[in-house]
Amino acid sequence: MRRYGPAVLLALVGAAILRVSLFSELYLRYVQAGLRPYLVVSGVALVLLGVVVGVGVVRTAAVHDGHEEESDGLEEGHDGHSHGPAGPRVAWLLALPALALLLFPPPALGSYSAEREAAQRAAQGVGSFPALPSGNPLDLTLGEFGSRAVYDSSRSLKGRTLRLTGFVTRDDDGTWYVTRLLVSCCAADATTGKAEVRGADAPPVDTWVTVTGTWHPRGELGSDAAWPPVLDVTSVRRVPQPDNPYEKR
Repeated sequence: MRRYGPAVLLALVGAAILRVSLFSELYLRYVQAGLRPYLVVSGVALVLLGVVVGVGVVRTAAVHDGHEEESDGLEEGHDGHSHGPAGPRVAWLLALPALALLLFPPPALGSYSAEREAAQRAAQGVGSFPALPSGNPLDLTLGEFGSRAVYDSSRSLKGRTLRLTGFVTRDDDGTWYVTRLLVSCCAADATTGKAEVRGADAPPVDTWVTVTGTWHPRGELGSDAAWPPVLDVTSVRRVPQPDNPYEKR
């Protein structure tokens, strides 16, 4: 069975990719939605390659076994032993990571990744931003809220009721934040967007929540003192983790 290892490994990896990209929305934990077609094509290609390799192994084995039967007779007559194919059984362990991904996809990045991330903000100067839509409450991404709170010279957030969605992170001193990871391409390039929450007790870390409240200005625009932005909340509501847990940066 060891000879089928490469074919099985290719098929398992392809099946794992198809499981997260074609048959579910789990791929959104790793990459942006626009990359889904490439994942599907890659998964199909790997499965087909595994099948081709497997068929080739079967054909080669059939020919090899026919030759072995002839040579075994000669060898047994010569020294009384038959010689079979050898190979490291431990090589099958290479299939375990692919099998684990197929059966148990890892979760999206959460508070641990966010806490390791220094406060990385867009390299932009203070200036004006496009007008916001009318109506209250106003749904904003954490990235947009942070940019406007820190850099918007027109103070467009002032007096508006805002609604933000993300997961809970906390500092050692008890300060808590609604947080979201921002990605350009995939989870590997994630940076952190967050807002300090005041006026409500913190839910457990990594809980997904939607918070509603008003911007609490602090610090000089564009300065470190203005980060992270603050929201005085009037309500905190627990929500399920969205299919796509990341924001587009």
